[in-house]
Amino acid sequence: MGFAMLTYAHEHIEVMNRLRICCLAAASAIAAEPVCGFAGSLDHLTDLTGRVQAIVTLKGRDNFSSEYRYDVSVRNLSPDAIIGDSLTIVLDKIANLAGEDREGLTGESFLKRFDVLDQDGQTDDEKPYFRVPAGTSPDLVPQTDSLPAVVRIRNRDYVAVFTPSFKVFGQKRPPPETKREESPFSPTSPALGPSAAANRNTVDKLIQLLIKKGVLTEEEWPKANQP
Repeated sequence: MGFAMLTYAHEHIEVMNRLRICCLAAASAIAAEPVCGFAGSLDHLTDLTGRVQAIVTLKGRDNFSSEYRYDVSVRNLSPDAIIGDSLTIVLDKIANLAGEDREGLTGESFLKRFDVLDQDGQTDDEKPYFRVPAGTSPDLVPQTDSLPAVVRIRNRDYVAVFTPSFKVFGQKRPPPETKREESPFSPTSPALGPSAAANRNTVDKLIQLLIKKGVLTEEEWPKANQP
């Protein structure tokens, strides 16, 4: 009996050790897995570029590191309010003085030459995006400007002149729902009683029953029914 208990305890300890090793291996795999960025997280937003304007202002330039700092705000040109904390700007392209945004020979985007600092994430096609700070109002109403998002771009090729271009994504504020009052005469209204024909039929049956029981005669009924 003692040997059987000892064998059982040994097997139990071995199983627990195996489970512990599996748990540690799983935890290590999760910890070692690279954290997925924000790629694809703009799927729930709408491209508002045609209805708003991205206002780009150069705020600083460091010639030593070839770093440029921009303030990018959004002006709502549409007749609709935009949810303030949904506004996001995407660095869509960088163009040279000729307006070209790709290498002539290789066709590679000029974006590949630049380091974009402090970005909030990247789209599925690896374009940096930045969240626009929310203002005091929950919405960006028509003909108003948002607070600026700070964009820092570092040019690895030290080319002197380039122009960043942005797209704007966000969500339009849906209009408030108006409650429709139901007419008291609506056929679906629960307050509507039986039809007049049904009422008349019920009264006629009651009169016939009273006459049959002798409570009311046929001569008395027309006199009682007169106004």
